Amino acid sequence: MRPVRHRVAAGLAALAMGGALCAPLVAKPFLPTDDQQILAQLPAGTRHADVAARALAVERLDVTVLLAQFYIEQARASGDLRFLGYAEAVLAPWVAKPDAVPAALVLQATLQQSRHEFAAALATLDRSLLARPEDPQAWLTRATVLRVLGRYPEAKSACARFALHTAANISLICAQGIEGLAGHLSSAYQALARSGTGGMMKPELAWRLSELGEMAVRLGSDAEAEQDFRQALELNPQDFYVRAAFADLLLRGHREAEVLALLKGQESIEPLLLRLAIAQKQTNDPNFARSRESLQAAFSAEADRGEAVHRREQARFLLEVEQRPQEALGAAVANWAVQREPDDALVLIEAANAAGDPGRASPALDFARAQGLRDVRMDNALHVHS
Repeated sequence: MRPVRHRVAAGLAALAMGGALCAPLVAKPFLPTDDQQILAQLPAGTRHADVAARALAVERLDVTVLLAQFYIEQARASGDLRFLGYAEAVLAPWVAKPDAVPAALVLQATLQQSRHEFAAALATLDRSLLARPEDPQAWLTRATVLRVLGRYPEAKSACARFALHTAANISLICAQGIEGLAGHLSSAYQALARSGTGGMMKPELAWRLSELGEMAVRLGSDAEAEQDFRQALELNPQDFYVRAAFADLLLRGHREAEVLALLKGQESIEPLLLRLAIAQKQTNDPNFARSRESLQAAFSAEADRGEAVHRREQARFLLEVEQRPQEALGAAVANWAVQREPDDALVLIEAANAAGDPGRASPALDFARAQGLRDVRMDNALHVHS
């Protein structure tokens, strides 16, 4: 999942998820006769197979949407991808309908994105937008997927459609996030930093700070990035994508002890466990062996299931923890074929350099030049090995 940025970006994903509740869910809304009437009891994490809730979901789309959202959030909070399967199971009858309701289709696309099934996610979003072309959630989710794929002109268009149905200061986050990747990093950062925040809710404020932090990292403004990440986590402590980005910032500054504190209790989420293992290795922490073993088991399990959700993390694990650069390069090349975010380019460059085969990073470098992508981390990686 990006970090979702499992991206889905975590801020983007959180906002997109919130939009599902704004979509029309049923042709004839269910109206309770009593203010105290319980519509549905959603399960706690340990009650994911709650029969009553799942039975309601079969008949009631409003319950289905809430339950699927709950499962997706559980997957993001716990790192347990089985919750995506639970969400898919409750959505399946609804998305299979020829006249499937857009709210269910957008959630299905969110699931597909979380599994890095990007082509399928875009196809599902096409179905949703055909039925409801003014749906801001669908356009935002589409922009997110296209951004991960590095298809920036199309992502800009999706952001523009999103802007027609939401507040200007919110749509600006989407638009400037893409501009910052497509050759206009400094101006995009300044535009977003100067923008107002009036009327924004916590998820939107956290999304804005996440974007600012990522831009600041690529600009080399680490102090500003740290401030943005800290504030974003205050607003949304469960945002593991921001937590991972902040951990990377600390690791680059050789602040491993702070990484251990930042990621304490986050061992169940593979991207965070990776950063924790790197910090543990650097500090000779006695828990390193356990973290390493857990990551080995997790990547093996993904391979057995035919999944590649955490291939970027696998490349970094092989490179920075296992010190197996040839295998890391293979994972980084395979990852680049699927998604093209700055961190994907960075791990490909670092793995190619470590493997003594810098030419293998040429697809990422060509992409960066063609798009105008600016990232001081990539510049530093190239300079160190030049």
